[in-house]
Amino acid sequence: MDFIVTIASSFLEQLQKPTLAFLIAGMLLAAFGSKFEIPEPVYKFVVVLLLLKVGLGAGISIREADFLSLIVPAIGAAFVGVAIVFLGSRSLARWQGVSQIDGLATAGLFGAVSASTLAAGMAVLDDSGIAYEGFIGALYPFMDIAALVTAILLAKLAAVRKVSSDVTVNRDGTMGLGGQQNQMSDADTSDNGGLVRSILVDTCRSPAISALLAGLAIGILAQPDAVYKSFYEPLFRGLLSILMLIMGMEAWSRLAELRKVAHAYVLYGVTAPIIHGLLGFAVGMIANELTGFSAGGVVLLAVMAASSSDISGPPTLRAALPDANPSAYVGTSTGLGTPVAILSIPLYLALAELLI
Repeated sequence: MDFIVTIASSFLEQLQKPTLAFLIAGMLLAAFGSKFEIPEPVYKFVVVLLLLKVGLGAGISIREADFLSLIVPAIGAAFVGVAIVFLGSRSLARWQGVSQIDGLATAGLFGAVSASTLAAGMAVLDDSGIAYEGFIGALYPFMDIAALVTAILLAKLAAVRKVSSDVTVNRDGTMGLGGQQNQMSDADTSDNGGLVRSILVDTCRSPAISALLAGLAIGILAQPDAVYKSFYEPLFRGLLSILMLIMGMEAWSRLAELRKVAHAYVLYGVTAPIIHGLLGFAVGMIANELTGFSAGGVVLLAVMAASSSDISGPPTLRAALPDANPSAYVGTSTGLGTPVAILSIPLYLALAELLI
């Protein structure tokens, strides 16, 4: 009974946080037929500022970290982010009735990192007197960017293949759309590798990923600390709330699409954080064996893997995958994934005490 009460209180706490509160407010505005809208140029400007801020913060963290100590856990973090997206592509994205693009966007958000959940993990370790590496915050962009780029790449690749499969060749040699699906395997594609490269280049050139990567490069190679602290950081939360309001209105308009498959997202939102966290813990254990990565670092890598992005992920996916349904990926990650991830922190602490 206490466990149920804890989950319910954690869920209610998430509802009161700005990310989900503004999303719900946007849904209510749409439900009551409000004419409220944000002009598209303003929306694009907000997204660029948000992603530049995320990239700058990540770059500054990486620049200030010790490179040799960082490299092995960073590679592990990137691997975990990519692995989580591939797990989602083989599970949720293939669930009957679930849109593949929605499933991949959700997996991308679960592969990315929640800074607030990471901060909660750090607070728990501090209260317990457990030490961890000072560069731990620099690990999150490796997992974050790897997961988001992988999810966007897979979603765009799936969209291209779906279009290709809908093209049929008639007996007279002409081509048509909407007939029987063309049974063309990957092996029959003349340049499948070229297709992947083309989509990857297109993804990296997209406004969302370009802003993220540009901020990351500036943060690593330059000294943007002053403008970061005086301009980007103070504006960030306010701009994010505007974005979530927009996404909430979109989410309401597409909520009906999820009614028949809501159970799939609920199951994924409850179970995925635990599975992902255990995967992160296992990779952290490998880093512990290879480099002496601390027990606290292993726990926090697991927490990052269990978390789902509430900052960098939504604007990136909204810009790069406009056809994906925000009701699916934001609702599942913030409404279900985040409470479960926070509640799972004691599990990783217990495992660390047992194994390290």
